[in-house]
Amino acid sequence: MNKLTSYSIKEIHKSFRDKLLTPTSFIDLCIQRAKQTKELNAFIILTDEIAENHAIESEKRIYIEKKSLPLDGITVAIKDNFCTKNINTTCASNMLKNFVPTYNATVYSRLLDSGACLIGKSNLDEFAMGSGTVDSIFGPTRNPWCSGEDWRISGGSSGGSAVAVATGACVAGIGSDTGGSTRNPAALCGVVGLKPTYGLVSRYGLIPLVNSMDVPGILARNIDDLTMIFNCVAGPDILDSTTLKKQFKPVKIDDNVDLSEIKIGIPSEYYCEGMSEDVLDVWRSVTDLLEKEKCHVRTVSLPHTSVSISVYSILNQCEVASNMARYDGLEYGLRAAEDYSTEELYASTRSEGFNNVVRSRIFAGNYFLLARNYEKYFLKALKLRRLIADDFNKVFNGENSVDLLLTPTTLSEAPLYKDFTSTHNRDQCASQDYCTQPANMAGIPAISIPIRLSKNNMPLSIQLMGPFLSEELLLNVAKKIESLVDFPSLKM
Repeated sequence: MNKLTSYSIKEIHKSFRDKLLTPTSFIDLCIQRAKQTKELNAFIILTDEIAENHAIESEKRIYIEKKSLPLDGITVAIKDNFCTKNINTTCASNMLKNFVPTYNATVYSRLLDSGACLIGKSNLDEFAMGSGTVDSIFGPTRNPWCSGEDWRISGGSSGGSAVAVATGACVAGIGSDTGGSTRNPAALCGVVGLKPTYGLVSRYGLIPLVNSMDVPGILARNIDDLTMIFNCVAGPDILDSTTLKKQFKPVKIDDNVDLSEIKIGIPSEYYCEGMSEDVLDVWRSVTDLLEKEKCHVRTVSLPHTSVSISVYSILNQCEVASNMARYDGLEYGLRAAEDYSTEELYASTRSEGFNNVVRSRIFAGNYFLLARNYEKYFLKALKLRRLIADDFNKVFNGENSVDLLLTPTTLSEAPLYKDFTSTHNRDQCASQDYCTQPANMAGIPAISIPIRLSKNNMPLSIQLMGPFLSEELLLNVAKKIESLVDFPSLKM
C-alpha cells in the first residue's frame, strides 16, 4: 500500500501488463486509501461506482481489445469547480450544494477519452476564493505531512486535489489556478503543480472565478506523470473561444537534457519581507545546483512585482463581482424561501448561499466598478497589469534575455491552521500568492517542484516560470531538477 504514494503511470501500466495489478484492483486500492485518509478531508464526494465502471472499460481495452489508451486505469481527482455530468458540482458552497451539471468540462472529457478513472471530486475553498482550503462548507482539508491537534493547511484553493495525489488516493489531480491555486497546494503538499499558458487548456466547464486569469492546473507526484496528463488535456477547443487555435504539439521529456545552453533568471524583487530562512536556503541551493550543471544563472529585475498583488486583488474582485451575479436564485443553485419580492429573493439567496469571503469580494468588486471609481481603480489596475506583463516580456525577449525564471513558490512551509485562520482571507492570499499570481497576470506557464523537507519535516518547493508556450522547456528543466534533488515520497 505504501507504493501508492510513489507509483508512476509507467510502473502502473507495467503492473497491468504483468498482471500484478489490474485496473479494477488498482481502483480498489486507491478508493481504500481515500477512505483510510478520510480525516484529511481531501474529497467532497467519492465516485466509487463510476471509477469501477471506468476501470472495467480499461480492462476490456487492455486485455481483450489490446488497444490501450494513454491513461487506462489511471486514477484522477477533479476539483469540485469543474462540471461533471450527473455528478454533483458544488464549488464547496451552499449556493451550488445540490447542483448537478448536464455536461462535462472539456478537461474531464479529455481525461475520460484517454482512459482515466474518476475517483472523486476534491475539496476547495468556496468558489476557489482562498489559499488554504479552509473556507469550504465541507470543512478544511488537512496537510498529510503532519498530524495531531496542531495540524497544518494543505494550501489552496486546490488543496483537496493536492492531498489526494500526495496520499496516493489518486495518481493525478486537476485543479484550477487563478493566482497560484494549483502551485500553492502542490508546494505545501510536496507534489508537482503546473499552471499552463493561458488558453492552452480549455476552461469550458470550469465554473469561473476570474475569466482573464483562470487556468486548469495539473497536480502529480512526478514530472513524467504530469507531462502525460498535460498532453492528454491540452489543445484547442471549439467550446472555449479563449483557447489558442494553434494545433497543440505534445511535450516530450528528454532525460538527458543539457542545461549548459539554458539561461535562468533570479528576480531580485521576489526576495521579499516574510520569506522564511528555509525557503531562502532552498532557493539558493537550487540556484547552486543549476550552476553546477553549467546553467547560466543571473539576477534579473521585474520592477512592477511590488504592486502586482494589489493589482491582482482589484482585478480579481472586479471579475468576481461580475461572475457571481449569475447566482440570483432564479435559474439554478440555491433559492431562498423569501420570495415576496424579486429584490428580497436576490438578497436572501445570495446571503444564504455565499460565505463572508465571497460576499466581501462581491462588495469590493462592485465598489471598484462604480462609475466614480472605475477609472481610479479598475482601469488603473488594467494598465499596471500590462506593465507587469511587459516586465516578463522584456526579461524573456529583451536585451540580455533569459529562458526561465527561478523563484520560491510560497514564502514559507505550510502554516499551522490556527495561525492561518487568525488572519483575514485578504491577508492570507496576499502572503500565499505573492510569488505565484504574477504568472497569471501575464498568462505565462509556471510549475512548482518539491525540493526537500524543512526542519519541521514539511515540504519546501521552488517555482519555474517561462515565456508564453514554453511548456516543453519548463518541464524538461523541472525534470532535471527533480532528478537532482530526489524528493522523498510521503510515508503512509
